[in-house]
Amino acid sequence: MLTSLRLFSLYKTGLKPLACSSDMISSVCNQFMNFNVNGAKYGTVSSDTDKTAVVSTSVPQKKTSKAMKAYLERAKEHDEFMQQQNTEYQIGKRHLANMMGEDPETFTQDDIDNAIEYLFPSGIYDPKARPCMKHPEEIFPQRKAAEFDEIGRPYHFLFFTGKPNYYQLLHDIVNNIQDLNKFEDAANRKGTRPDSTRSVQLAGSTWVSKDELSKILLEPVDDRDYEQFVMAFDRLASHPYAYRINDFIQNYRRTLMAQTSKYAVPKLQYDENGRAFVTTYECLRKTARGHVTMYSPGTGKITINGQDINYFKDLQPREQLLFPLEFTNMTKNVDIEAHVEGGGPSGQAGALRWGIAMCLRNFVDDDMIQKMQIAGLLQRDYRTRERKKPGQMKARRKFTWKKR
Repeated sequence: MLTSLRLFSLYKTGLKPLACSSDMISSVCNQFMNFNVNGAKYGTVSSDTDKTAVVSTSVPQKKTSKAMKAYLERAKEHDEFMQQQNTEYQIGKRHLANMMGEDPETFTQDDIDNAIEYLFPSGIYDPKARPCMKHPEEIFPQRKAAEFDEIGRPYHFLFFTGKPNYYQLLHDIVNNIQDLNKFEDAANRKGTRPDSTRSVQLAGSTWVSKDELSKILLEPVDDRDYEQFVMAFDRLASHPYAYRINDFIQNYRRTLMAQTSKYAVPKLQYDENGRAFVTTYECLRKTARGHVTMYSPGTGKITINGQDINYFKDLQPREQLLFPLEFTNMTKNVDIEAHVEGGGPSGQAGALRWGIAMCLRNFVDDDMIQKMQIAGLLQRDYRTRERKKPGQMKARRKFTWKKR
C-alpha cells in the first residue's frame, strides 16, 4: 500500500517518493479528488484510469487578414450606397410618372428619358452634360468580387499578374486552339474534312472595342493588351474548325450594321428613258441643306445647282465630293444631279458627300455597303458650330484678363 501511494505521489507531483502517514494520505486524496472534479469542468485534467488528457473541443478561428477586412468594409459601404441610390431612383421614377400622368408600374426607361427631355429642356452642346436619370447600375461602375479568402490567399492562380481576368481570357483562347488542333488531327486520321458551310461568320461585325473589353473584364486594358487580344481571337477564328466554338467567339463580336439599318434603302425609280434613279433628301452638314439624285447607267456627269464640279472653287471640297464615287469605283458609271443651299463650301460638300454615299447603296453589293459603313461614309456628321457663351469673346475664347 505504501509503495503504491509513493508511486501515485511521484506520478502526480513529480517529486521523489516520501513516507506518509494515513492522515496525510487521506487528506491528499481528498484534495486530489476535489481538484479532479473542479478541473473536469474545464476539460484540462487527465483521468486516473487511462492517463489520457481531455482536450478542449473548441476550434480556434482563423484570423481575418487586414486586406480582407478592408475589402469587406468597402463592399459594405458600396452595397449601402447602391441600395440608397436605387431607392432614390425608384422614388424619382414614381414622381416622374405622376407628373406625366402615367402608371409608375409600367413606366419604362424610355418614358423616363422622354419625361426628362420634356420637363428639363436643355441646349447644352454635349449630350452627356444634359439632365438624365438612369438606373444606378448603369451610372456607377461594377465592382470586382473578392479575389482572396479570409487569410489573404488569392482565389485565382493568375492573381499576381495584376490582370487575372484578361490573362484568363487569353488562357481560354489557347485552350480552345489546342482542343481544335486535337480534333483536327483526329479528323485527319479518319480522312474527314471541315464543313465549309459552317464557317464562322465575321462579316458585318468587329471585335469589341478596348473600352468595352475593359468593362467586360472589369480591368484596365492598354493598347498592347488589346492588340494581343485581337491577334489571339483572329488566330482562333481562322481555324478551320472554329465553328465548333462559335458562341465563344461571337461573345466578343459587335455588329456594324446598326447605323445602316436605321436608314432603309429606298426602291429604285425609272425615268422616261428607262434609266434607274434614286433621290436622297435631307442631306445635312452644319447649316447646309440639300438633296441628291443619282442616275444609272451614266457617264460620270455631276451637276450642282446647275453647274459642274467647278461649282466648288477649292480642291478640298471637290475631293470630298468625289470620295464616295472613287471608294466604290462608280465614278464613270453614274450621273449626279444635286441641289444645295446654306452654309459654306465645306458644309455643302459634306452634305452632298453623305447624299451621294446613301444613293450608292442602290447600285453596289452588300459587301461594298459594309466597307462603306466601316469607312464612315454612311455616318451622318451632326457637328455644328458651338455657340458663343455669355461673358466670353467666343465659344471657348475668353477676354484678356488684366490685373489693373
